This record gives sequence, structure tokens and C-alpha cells, in this order.
Amino acid sequence: MVSQIDQLQLIAQKDRSIDVPTSVRDFVAASVADNSRRAYTADLRRFSSHGGALPSDSTAVAVYLAQHADTHSISTLRRWMASLSKAHIAAGYPDPTKMEPAKSTLRGICRNRGEAVHNAAPLLRDDIFAVLDEIGSGIRDVRDRALLLIGFAGGFRRSELVGLDVSDIVFVRRGLVINLRRSKTDQAGIGREIGIPLGKTRHCPVSALEDWLRVASIESGAVFRPVDRHSHVGAGRLSGEAVSVIVKERVAAVGIDPGRYSGHSLRAGFCTSAAQAGVSSWKIRQQTGHASDAMLARYIRSAELFDGNAAGAVL
Repeated sequence: MVSQIDQLQLIAQKDRSIDVPTSVRDFVAASVADNSRRAYTADLRRFSSHGGALPSDSTAVAVYLAQHADTHSISTLRRWMASLSKAHIAAGYPDPTKMEPAKSTLRGICRNRGEAVHNAAPLLRDDIFAVLDEIGSGIRDVRDRALLLIGFAGGFRRSELVGLDVSDIVFVRRGLVINLRRSKTDQAGIGREIGIPLGKTRHCPVSALEDWLRVASIESGAVFRPVDRHSHVGAGRLSGEAVSVIVKERVAAVGIDPGRYSGHSLRAGFCTSAAQAGVSSWKIRQQTGHASDAMLARYIRSAELFDGNAAGAVL
């Protein structure tokens, strides 16, 4: 069996094309997740191709941001800053992104662009019920029903959802227990258990998952898999992007604008719906794995928009 250290060394060797110190390559290799590793590597390579180097000074970073202010989104520029920050810290260099003029340059770009943060719309309880009511009985329908319900009930990120294996799931008298082996906020792989209770409505996540595993004859390996146009179930696992596609397709089928939705809509919808139902923030966090109440704040604020609303008292 290849050890974790050996795996990281192999990953680091794949990133030799980027001309940065070994310590930075090691950091990229051991990054929080494969997707993050690829993003950091690409960001550092882009910076290098535009004349940047490590260590860099704040002025060079500011110039780099200004050169791309009109061609890239603010979220992309922020990610570039984060990548450069992490790379410098990992290599033991001063962080130029926390100094002037880099800080003011990004702030100025944000003010000039006036770009708002566009979060995925939450797929709320009533909306997901409307979607589920229109889903058919074909094998792809059975899979999508299970995926939507488990994704919603568990408050899962799409990467967590598609990463589930049959061995991670235990059916118990009151529902099922999912062992989430790794997540965005648990890169050490400590894991945590998530309970999915039997549903009290017409849409039960536990029954939906049982139906999918039975119909697809899945006894081991990936839980959620591709289904081709001939209704053949693949051996591999769905991609995270496939979850977004499924959500968009299913909401569009009931007349909801799919442009506002993504794979994150299941997690956002669960948080918002739970807050609307009066569930305490710590119980929501117990299900979703959010690190703090601050991370849940935007969902709770959304849920409370109409509670005691001043306009409702006078109109």
C-alpha cells in the first residue's frame, strides 16, 4: 500500500512544471483537496507566466491584479490572491497580498466593478418536493430522487455526495447513518457520522436510497453513478459537476429558472429550510459540518426576512 507521504511525493512530481520553490510544490501537493491543489498550481503557473516570481512584492501583485481587472471576475482575482498568499506563507516568505498596494488595489477593483456575490439559490423544502413530485420511475429518475433527497437531508456539499461509497452507509431502525470520511473542512480524514432519519412526508430519503441501490444492483463501491441513455448504470461515480447538471435539469422541468441553481443549492436549501422551521443553528451545523454560526449566517438571515417584517405590520 502506498503511504500518504509517498502519495504526496508522487503528486509533487506531477507539479514540477511550475517554477517555484520545492516547499511551495510540497504545499500544493498536500493542499486541502485535489481540486484546490489543481487550482493553486494553475494560479501560480499563471502568475509565473506573467512575469511573477516567489517571493514577490506587493507592488508586483497589485500590477498583476490591475492588468486583469477588466478580464476576470472579482472571485477569480480573490482566488489568485489566496493562492499567492498560501504559497508565500508555506515557503516562509512575507505575504505580499496583506500589504499595500495589493490590498488597496483589490479593494479599488471591487468598488469600481460593484460586483455582488452571486450565491446559488437555495432549493427549499417546498421546491424540492415540487421537483420530486414530477420525477418519473425510470432508473435515472430513481437515482436522481435518491441523490436530491440524500443531498438535501444531509446538507452535503456536492463533492461529499458523489464521494459516498456503499461501505459508508449503515441502515438502522430509525433511518441510516452515513460515515463522511473526508470533507472540505476535514482534510485530515477524521470523519464524522451523519444521521438521515426516516422521512415523515411522502418523500423519504432513506427509502429513496434503498430503491436506488436495489434497482441499480449496487452492493459496493460508489453510491451515485452515471446512467447512460440505454439505462445502463456505470461502474464509476458521478462528478461534482453532474450534480449541478441534475439539479438544473430537474428544477427546469417544473418551470423554475435553472440559471440560479447549482449543486450547492441542496446544501443551501437544507440550511435555509431548517432555519425557517426553527431548528437551532448548532443542530444545523451538526448535520452540515459548518465550522461556525458565522458560516450559517447568510442562510439564517434569508430565512428570517419575513419574520416580524416591518412592512408586514403596516400593509
